[in-house]
Amino acid sequence: MQTADLIIKNARELVTCSGGSNKPKIGEELKNLYIIENGWTAVVGNMIAAVGTEEEVKSKVEITDKTQIIDAAGKTVLPGLVDSHTHLAFGGSRENELELKLKGVPYLDILAQGGGILSTVRATRSASKEELKEASVKYLNQMLAQGTTTAEAKSGYGLTTEDEIKQLEVIKELNEEHPVDLVPTFLGAHAIPTEFKGGNEDRFVDIVVNEMMPAVKEKGLAEFCDVFCEKGVFDVHQSRKVLEKAKELGFKLKIHSDEIYPLGGTELAAELRATSADHLLVVTDEGIEKLAEAGVIGVLLPGTTFNLREDHYAPARKMIEKGAAIALATDFNPGSCPTNSMDIIMTIGCLYLRLVPAEVINAITINAAHAIDRAHLVGSIEEGKQADIVIFDAPNHQYLCYRFGTNLVEKVIKKGKLVIGGF
Repeated sequence: MQTADLIIKNARELVTCSGGSNKPKIGEELKNLYIIENGWTAVVGNMIAAVGTEEEVKSKVEITDKTQIIDAAGKTVLPGLVDSHTHLAFGGSRENELELKLKGVPYLDILAQGGGILSTVRATRSASKEELKEASVKYLNQMLAQGTTTAEAKSGYGLTTEDEIKQLEVIKELNEEHPVDLVPTFLGAHAIPTEFKGGNEDRFVDIVVNEMMPAVKEKGLAEFCDVFCEKGVFDVHQSRKVLEKAKELGFKLKIHSDEIYPLGGTELAAELRATSADHLLVVTDEGIEKLAEAGVIGVLLPGTTFNLREDHYAPARKMIEKGAAIALATDFNPGSCPTNSMDIIMTIGCLYLRLVPAEVINAITINAAHAIDRAHLVGSIEEGKQADIVIFDAPNHQYLCYRFGTNLVEKVIKKGKLVIGGF
């Protein structure tokens, strides 16, 4: 019998989010959290060794005077949260755009004026790798303190081979040094740089495909490739060119699609069997059906919709009814969604996507893990999975969505080690 290194006992609700490791939860299953009342969890090394009642856990592991014990009586215990869409490493900030948004200036108009993404591109290009890393560490520390233990991290603010690699190298170094696990995504096709506007857009796509992408692949700096398929950015033809080359090189695929205009990016994601299609505010019924048929995860980013003051959100309920799998993420970035808090995303998911708390929690744990191809390792509290566990000062899982704007995290265990809170 193994000796437990760590025991979490007496959880009022041990929210395991189990049952979705092989495929994401859809339909009614998205409401099933598989909660164990007065639940116990045993950790050996960096892995979960036993989950269940006190009797069940004690039958599988030995508890000695060297075993660390955390009493979670009255608390709610969840898997480490998974943020499956972030733009983590960037230079500068864009608080100046808040007043433009308040005056009703559309996002694409801000972009056309050299603001938006292009403003951050200028700041990121001028920042040193050390400066980008210093800022990113601060953001990661905030995320970890709020229960996020795994996150996707995109490039996309360099838009030159050198600067895209700079961002991805920052992400790689952070992944080696910081407790939060990062999944790197190359997003060289995030915007058309100013120097390529006015008829040279296809030339930039060629650079992304023939120069940037092979260089990133050669250095092993990214697992996924993403593209912003949107009017005024990259059309479906250009997006296809990027993603087909990415697939050829062995990248897994993601796509920003149907955020402002329904161009057909979601259908492209389904055709190419992308891992996820993200945003989806204006996805069509046909797009939803193809998403469901292809098993592509729809990553919904309601914080962005909220921050841009849009009058409609992604059709989460329709997606669930049609059998599509959904996840929720922050879309943390300096412009359209400058929050790295999954707490506020949980509440917005309930209030504006009309999801019940159980659906939200599955969408930020096990389904989010599927959206970054990590469901075999994280996203649920099950035997054989990585011991990423969060203890919330909350009497039940509904309370987490109810108490918006409040960080209820009491302790965070990452790979079996207590990284936030004390014994």
